[in-house]
Order: sequence, then C-alpha cells, then structure tokens
Amino acid sequence: MPETSIDTASEGALDPSARHPWGEPFHKFAAWMKEAEQSEPNDPNGMALATVGEDGMPSVRMVLLKDFDERGFVFYTNFESKKGRQILATRKAAIVLHWKSLRRQIRVEGEVEVVSDVEADTYYHSRPRSSQLGAWASIQSRPMRNRFDLEKRVALFTAKHPIGTIPRPPHWSGLRIKPVYIEFWEDRPFRLHDRLIYRPAPGTAWGAAWVTEKLFP
Repeated sequence: MPETSIDTASEGALDPSARHPWGEPFHKFAAWMKEAEQSEPNDPNGMALATVGEDGMPSVRMVLLKDFDERGFVFYTNFESKKGRQILATRKAAIVLHWKSLRRQIRVEGEVEVVSDVEADTYYHSRPRSSQLGAWASIQSRPMRNRFDLEKRVALFTAKHPIGTIPRPPHWSGLRIKPVYIEFWEDRPFRLHDRLIYRPAPGTAWGAAWVTEKLFP
C-alpha cells in the first residue's frame, strides 16, 4: 500500500558512512528501520502514539511514521482529531515502534512542532486522490450515526473536486516529534535485554550533541 511507506527523500542525510553511526540516535534508527522494512510483513513504520488530555488521562493509538531525519519523526493527521487537539494543546508526545520479527523496539519522547506548509503540501499531494478527498470528508473523532454519513461526505467532496488539484485542508498537516529521549531496546536471553538511551547533551543546542546511557533491563 503506497501510504504505508516512509518518505525517504530526507533520509539521504542519514548515510551511516557520513560519520560515526552511533554518535547520535538517527543513524541507528535508520539502520534498524532498514532491517525492519526487510523483515516485517506489514507496516514496519507503524507506531503507537501517546498523548495526554487536559484531565491528565493518557490516550494511545497506532499511526504511521512518514518521515524522519536529524530534525525528528514526522506523522500526519487531522488537527481537529483527538490526537491533534491534545498535541497542539501540550506540544508533547511519545511514540513506540515495535518490530516483533526482530525482537526490537524504539521509544521516543519529545516536543512537537508543526511541519512547514511545503512539507505538508508535498506529502498530501503524494497520496492517492481518494485519500486526499478522505482528509476533507472525515470529521475525524466526531460522532457518526452510520457509515452512510461518511459516504455522503465523500461523495460531496468528490463532486466538489471532480478534476484538478485538490487543495490540502487547512486542518490537516504534519507533526514532528523532536526527541528529548530515545531508547533502543533489544531482546536478550533470559530477559536480560539491552537498553540504550540517548538524550540531548545539557548546555548545547538541541541536536548538537547527545549523551548515551545503558539501563538495567
């Protein structure tokens, strides 16, 4: 399915030969993702996204990672959805990617920023036309009486945009998680798992330097 693949346009900057691959977390992430793309049967870029509401209640759901580079990890959503509203209110989120075939997982916690209009437009128009229409038709996270309500809205926007370019909805864009914590977890015998964490180095600009630490399993 075209929409499940990660945009690799910015991954060229993550060539492990460019510098020591494990001095910062993104080269290691790229290496693990490449292996997952070869071993996972479905959606290796699927990730659990955790947010929190005004009442402190956490909420989690599966989304797709669509891009990553030294700036962070990007996914796209309707800003009027539950996750969109919660993230825009707190500007914080956490994700987990778990690859059962590799017995690995990566946890990320971080601050969130909205991607540029250029990035959002480029990705939006790379999607199938039906998915572009769906971004307009779905009033995401709102109550729906029955499936016909959604189908009527799809028909409405299909008639509104029968040909030509479909503009990106103003409430639909991308969010980038800039990590303040990344953990690489790898299965080991007898549950003596390997846990390696990265944090931005104190006193430096974000992403300029990273400190690593091993954790007990």
